Amino acid sequence: MAPDVIIVGAGPAGIFATLELLDRGVGKVLILEKGFPLEKRRCFLRETGRCRQCEPCNLLSGWGGAGAFSDGKLTLSPYVGGFLGDLVGRERLESLIKEVDRRFMEFGAPSKVYGQPGDAMEALARKSVQAGLRLVPVPVRPMGTHRCSQVLDALFRHLTGRVEVIFNREVEAIRLVNGYKEVVTSSGEAYRAPFLLLAPGREGNRWLRDQLEPLGVGFETNPVDVGVRVEVPAEVMEEVTSVAYEAKLLFNAPTFDDEVRTFCMCPHGEVVMEYRSGLYTVNGHSHGKESTTYTNFALLVRTAFTEPFDSPVAYGEYLARLANLLVGTVIVQRLGDLRMGRRSTPERIKRGLIEPTLAEAVPGDLSFALPYRYLVDILEMLEAMDRVMPGVNSRHTLLYGIEVKFYSLRPQMSESLETPVPGLFVAGDGAGVSRGLIQAAASGVLAARAVLERLKTSTL
Repeated sequence: MAPDVIIVGAGPAGIFATLELLDRGVGKVLILEKGFPLEKRRCFLRETGRCRQCEPCNLLSGWGGAGAFSDGKLTLSPYVGGFLGDLVGRERLESLIKEVDRRFMEFGAPSKVYGQPGDAMEALARKSVQAGLRLVPVPVRPMGTHRCSQVLDALFRHLTGRVEVIFNREVEAIRLVNGYKEVVTSSGEAYRAPFLLLAPGREGNRWLRDQLEPLGVGFETNPVDVGVRVEVPAEVMEEVTSVAYEAKLLFNAPTFDDEVRTFCMCPHGEVVMEYRSGLYTVNGHSHGKESTTYTNFALLVRTAFTEPFDSPVAYGEYLARLANLLVGTVIVQRLGDLRMGRRSTPERIKRGLIEPTLAEAVPGDLSFALPYRYLVDILEMLEAMDRVMPGVNSRHTLLYGIEVKFYSLRPQMSESLETPVPGLFVAGDGAGVSRGLIQAAASGVLAARAVLERLKTSTL
């Protein structure tokens, strides 16, 4: 029997769309995923210290998507984690976030939430303002990498037997055939359904563009965020992370008036490397089950390009490729060395107070990879943060680069996430509507409900 709905991508958007469809009585859903089941997703870099350049990358693809091995932070604010609010409004997004958060808890997410309103958060906000920073209040439910994998495994077991999931199948073509959407996989199979949801994840935006542009779907350019990952002793950040867990701090750097922000704080975590489309980039995790004596976070500079430039993803990839060219992998540099205009060496790193948690990073000089404007922005942000968290701006602080957040080109879509092609929907990070677990999952629910309404109408 042909499926009612085909979903491409088994990340949070695809998983939660499937939950919504099945819970509301859709008969047959087919999920196509180019990666592997959770238990077969092995990252040799993390296990052996050597990246095998797997295609697709097991850190980014497979059941659970890139979120499977992230630190599993559920950000419960409509102002953080994506652009869904622009499409559906704040009140509706808040309702979706509550529903999705409740489902995560049903499958094992912890009950504790950080960053709730109170005296401690108000004191932190006052201190931030005095330093020229703006603290965005964000309730966060941190799962940790270990618990996040457990939750995703529970979701898989819940759906087993109710939905067909075909792994290791990349979709190579999408066709419109007599009102149906037909997908052709890398193995040559063709599947048809009246409704198709594309949820390829953040590394699949280029694929999404290649598939949709021939169908006449236009794209809107999103900003690109470029910067570094910062690593400091956990004690330096303890006063902030114990209250907010992840403090969202915004800063307008005085020299260029660019927006700089903190992103993805990982208390007692580790810096990790990702392999994406031939590039090594940097990220951070907090495992929850295992902890280190360090805390890391990203400092990102946002750039919203205007005409005629329309390739922010290519620009971010270019900077990451430049860093890879210099050392063959991710660069690590002491802040003191950067300020003195010299590269870090293994000997200088050893003399510091911080032992890099990403052992595979190679000491080097970030100033040869990051544009001067971005470096100035980042250094000014660290100075401001040091007035709130003394020690952040220490010469021993480690900087890893390049960190790039590819906020994907956004295809034309309605508020229900339907493209101009009737019955063809998009969702998740790869579609440029989310940048985190919660809003990715919420976008899947939103698209699924639109499909359900259409199915209901067609059967009346």
